[in-house]
Amino acid sequence: MKVLVIGGGGREHALAWKLAQGERVQTVYVAPGNGGTAVDPRLKNVPLTDPVQLADFCQAEKVALTVVGPEVPLAAGVVDVFRARGLRVFGPTQAAAQLESSKAYAKEFMQRHGIPTALYATFTEAAAAHAHVDKHGVPIVIKADGLAAGKGVVVAMTAEEAHSAIDHMLTAVGERVVIEEFMAGEEASFIVLCDGRSVLTLATSQDHKRVGEGDTGPNTGGMGAYSPAPVVTPNVHAKVMHEIIQPTIAGMAKDGVPFTGFLYAGLMIDAQGQPRTVEFNCRLGDPEAQVILMRLKSDLFEVLMRATDPAGPGLDGLELQWDRRTALGVVVAAHGYPAAPRKGDVITGVPAGTADLQVFHAGTELVDGVLKSNGGRVLCVTALGDSARLAQQRALDAVRQVQMDGAHWRTDIGHRAIKH
Repeated sequence: MKVLVIGGGGREHALAWKLAQGERVQTVYVAPGNGGTAVDPRLKNVPLTDPVQLADFCQAEKVALTVVGPEVPLAAGVVDVFRARGLRVFGPTQAAAQLESSKAYAKEFMQRHGIPTALYATFTEAAAAHAHVDKHGVPIVIKADGLAAGKGVVVAMTAEEAHSAIDHMLTAVGERVVIEEFMAGEEASFIVLCDGRSVLTLATSQDHKRVGEGDTGPNTGGMGAYSPAPVVTPNVHAKVMHEIIQPTIAGMAKDGVPFTGFLYAGLMIDAQGQPRTVEFNCRLGDPEAQVILMRLKSDLFEVLMRATDPAGPGLDGLELQWDRRTALGVVVAAHGYPAAPRKGDVITGVPAGTADLQVFHAGTELVDGVLKSNGGRVLCVTALGDSARLAQQRALDAVRQVQMDGAHWRTDIGHRAIKH
């Protein structure tokens, strides 16, 4: 069987790596892929991004299953294009992907269906947004309404930060901002597989958004992650399923937009263990995918074939098998990331993969046989260990072998799990 993974980041490398382990899988195509997928003999890069050309390719190559990695093609309606041709694809439709592509849509949806989240207001006029901040004070959260690659959120601790975020987002990012109350607590990523009716939970994880040690500095797309997340206790897990995930799936179906694909609820869990929804994503997280898929023992291809079979039982009654160990991934970022990442630096010393260690490529490309940086987050070095501390140690030992001018990373990924 042939499989296509759409995308070119770290999440897509991890998906392709996992799908290639499937017993019935002979080839995994990655479109467009990256330097890491280019050097893996089981994977083949395809230089396509256009939804129609991708659908043509799948028909010509008789691809059995397509898995969509990033949010941009989902928001552009790639799933609708594939389904219109009768092609089997795992991901949400353009309408369902609005849960991520529009913060305003997501907040209205949560309010309508009684899903716990922060209080909010939406603005198109800067003056009204500034007045709202003046009235409510800080800390306060400012979000660009549309897709912003994980960077459209400012947690403003001062009024000055809040006002400048509003001005920037209304001019540079889009026509609307969503302003939310600040939620205190610990964040976690809760990701499930959906077939439109049933859900199957993936292992819990937690990522580190801030660029600097001790969770300081600007927000990034994620500087590392680990799984499982100890903050998601069995009690919290049950609450999330009952109060957030199940009402979301039921609400989408009720609204006539059944949700299929990966549904990611970014959670804030307060000191009392009460979870609220920070945001929804319509895809696996990145770098959460890397640590979750490192721990997954089940055949992902067979699971997704069941999820995309309209005539079969779907995901109902299925149970996933997990490695009991902790997986921890450390992102190696480019010089200048997140503000102005430099591209084109030569990368050497990348350790070979083992049973306990994998290096997933994100912002890399292969140029005449030479591996070079091609994005802000360049690699995610992911290790398994009997404890969070051992996994962290193994990942950092491997990170230190990587040679790239200007590379930087955090040495404290997983500090909360180690403290627990």
